[in-house]
Amino acid sequence: MYDLIIVGAGPAGLTAALYAGRSRLKTLVLEKMVPGGRILLTETIENFPGFSGGITTYDLISRMKQQVDSLEVKIELEQVLEVDTKLKKVVTSAGAYSAHAIIIATGARAKKLDVPGEDRLTGRGVSYCATCDAPLYKEKNVVVVGGGNTVAEEAFYLARFAKSVTIIHRRDELRASAILQEKLRENKKIKFILSHTVSEINGQDKLESIKVKDVNTSKENIVACDGVFIYIGYDPDTNFLKNKIKLNGTGFIITDDIMATSHEGIFACGDCREKSLYQVITACADGAVAADSAYKYIVGKCK
Repeated sequence: MYDLIIVGAGPAGLTAALYAGRSRLKTLVLEKMVPGGRILLTETIENFPGFSGGITTYDLISRMKQQVDSLEVKIELEQVLEVDTKLKKVVTSAGAYSAHAIIIATGARAKKLDVPGEDRLTGRGVSYCATCDAPLYKEKNVVVVGGGNTVAEEAFYLARFAKSVTIIHRRDELRASAILQEKLRENKKIKFILSHTVSEINGQDKLESIKVKDVNTSKENIVACDGVFIYIGYDPDTNFLKNKIKLNGTGFIITDDIMATSHEGIFACGDCREKSLYQVITACADGAVAADSAYKYIVGKCK
């Protein structure tokens, strides 16, 4: 029996664990892979306050985990299969745990294009992680699909290895911040195909080309490439919570401003919840608020 169980050990979950540990709550953190979550798919973060010039995501997460470890918060690498919101019970691949309160911090996973060839060629030219796979494309031609900040950051990283990087976006301009767009256009290796979508991914044993479609004229063209990196958004990792707590139409957890969900004693933070800005800094802020709210709930419940 724990005071608090935190599901997920990304920036939101680790921050919640830090605040819970400092409140002297008996806390268990459950993580299905490794502490850090999706942030580790990007090499460096440049907009986290206090680190001029940026910090590697590995170093940032290591520092967070050291803080949590110093407070003797327990972290177990177990996949959560089910959450009983009424009994405050969590069932994992290794057992079951109970607590007075639960924080969900499971984050989100990369969306797919859902076009022909994508699934078949995943791992053979189709990737969702430049940090993982960029070295495989040294002096080769790659494509990045999407238009946000992540696309810009991953394009810069890929340009360190690839011969050329082409960004394909369905709108006539990117959504990335102005400063990132300026840097993109200054890089001679980076090109753009705007107002186009990817309609097909081609190749036999490995990726050979993609088919793109002009959103204005519907004209299709073939773009030869050795790799395609897809960054079109994320789906929340909340399938195990269906019919347990209130989710929005796309599966993100609905919370109020203190991170409380539709069920008493269940809180949520980070990229798995519905909000306006999905960044590491907002995930950490969510985690702090969720832990504080859980502490107040537990203290009130146990009086």
